[in-house]
Amino acid sequence: MKHFVGIVEKEPGSLWSIWFPDCPGCTTAAEDFETAVGQAKDALRLWVDAAADDGGAVILPRTLDQLRTDPAVLEALAQGHAAILVPLIQESGRSVRANISLDAGLLQSIDMAAKARGLTRSAFLASAAREKILAEV
Repeated sequence: MKHFVGIVEKEPGSLWSIWFPDCPGCTTAAEDFETAVGQAKDALRLWVDAAADDGGAVILPRTLDQLRTDPAVLEALAQGHAAILVPLIQESGRSVRANISLDAGLLQSIDMAAKARGLTRSAFLASAAREKILAEV
């Protein structure tokens, strides 16, 4: 899984904003930090998907150490802004069969929870995994 460095900026009287040095034009802003991070995950995924749809090259994120030579990043960090790692889940739209082992009681609970939400076991597990991965920030 790829992680992109996002630069978090907050000036007095302004919104929380996050921009990505490796994704020109990919930015988001919100009233609070948590909302900005959630929006940043979505914005990053949409930006990378759009770049791929436009025939662009695969975006390889730079590490924070590599970005420390980027003048815009250096300036932002010098001004006291922060860097965060934002996970990117790129879904292919292609299902793959997987064999996993789970406790029988846990599997029963998963099936009940999936049924209550009108989901298949696979859809429920994929959704739960996606939420857990994206909660990293």
